[in-house]
Amino acid sequence: MVPFVLLKKFSLPKLAVEFLSFVPITIMAALFFESWFIGHPGHLPEINWENLIASGPTVVAAAITKNLLAIVIVGVITMAIVRLV
Repeated sequence: MVPFVLLKKFSLPKLAVEFLSFVPITIMAALFFESWFIGHPGHLPEINWENLIASGPTVVAAAITKNLLAIVIVGVITMAIVRLV
């Protein structure tokens, strides 16, 4: 809470604002790619095929629609189909 209160009173330099604008994108990308793997201590990560397969149509829906609701619906339906098969 303290950073929000402090940033409300002060303004950041333009360079800092530009750098921080990439933070949400990088966090989402890290979460997205992390979901493709299953970690096992002491071993190499294993591919999570369900998530990898379901992400294909979801990314296509994101590129075409750019609508968050449509992306979530396509992702949920695709994951349901992948788990059914």
